[in-house]
Amino acid sequence: MREELLSPDRDPETDEVLVEAGLRPRSLDEFVGQTELKGHLRVMLEAARRRGQAADHFLFAGPPGLGKTTLAHIVAAEMQAEMHVTSGPALERAGDLAAILTKLEPGDVLFIDEIHRLSRVVEEVLYPAMEDFELDIVLGKGPAARSIRLDLPRFTLIGATTRTGLITGPLRDRFGLTARLDYYESGDLRDIVIRAAGILGVELDDDGATEIARRSRGTPRIGNRLLRQVRDFAEVERSGVVDGAVARDGLAFFGVDALGLDKASREILSALCRRFDGGPAGLKTLSIAVSEPEDTVEDVYEPFLIQQGLLLRTPKGRVATPAAYAHLGVEMRSTQSPSASLFDD
Repeated sequence: MREELLSPDRDPETDEVLVEAGLRPRSLDEFVGQTELKGHLRVMLEAARRRGQAADHFLFAGPPGLGKTTLAHIVAAEMQAEMHVTSGPALERAGDLAAILTKLEPGDVLFIDEIHRLSRVVEEVLYPAMEDFELDIVLGKGPAARSIRLDLPRFTLIGATTRTGLITGPLRDRFGLTARLDYYESGDLRDIVIRAAGILGVELDDDGATEIARRSRGTPRIGNRLLRQVRDFAEVERSGVVDGAVARDGLAFFGVDALGLDKASREILSALCRRFDGGPAGLKTLSIAVSEPEDTVEDVYEPFLIQQGLLLRTPKGRVATPAAYAHLGVEMRSTQSPSASLFDD
């Protein structure tokens, strides 16, 4: 399988995926967790192989670091297909997407990260490409303009998004499978950390693996990152062996607390509890207070804080829960009991 990177744009998430390329599972059998989704993929891919056709289109949703990109690689590997990689922001014009589509060979996999950021014009080019494997090209402008239709080879489109709600209904309905990746259980994360330790050559015992997994915020990418940090700590400050005590000391050294919250996550809670008396505080206000972009606060940090019951989204803004005060060791100055809501300011 050959992967072709079609976008010059780089972002921190992509860079970290490249760093972890050697840790990425290569097949569904190696992929740990997401049991239901793996079962669905196994059936759909095997059916496509038996028919000798390209697999259906897939949309993977969920917070960063849960394996959306990894699953896209696995789909391409399982189908023995070439994988082409781009992202929503990189496809600024319809011509950008048309240039990629016309390069595809039968059975190829096209992976679009951040697919929710596609413009409407580009998205409309995708509709006939996904459904009928055809590409409409407009030549000329004004009254003299004419449209020609090109046939495309059957291909598989895989989209990844952290913001399912921003994907339009017509686009979402054209995917054969839409799946949301869930946070991982500690047991699965422990297996992932042990596997990564074997690849990296880290001496890791069960207690060390359990400690790292417990603080990985349900996210494999974070677990692998913490493993590398603890490995470095163990090699420099200890004997090199990562046991439970060394893992705890190393994680504390790098500012990861007992819940797995890092400095940025704690600053969000601290700003709510100390500066805004527990809230409500708007997303823009909160992001300015912690010097983080709004998208980063909303997509990277908030999902886990909400899942852990430390933060609520209400119609008026973000609110810290009593559990957040207890975790920070801060006394509550308000007796207000906020109610959770699916809506945001």
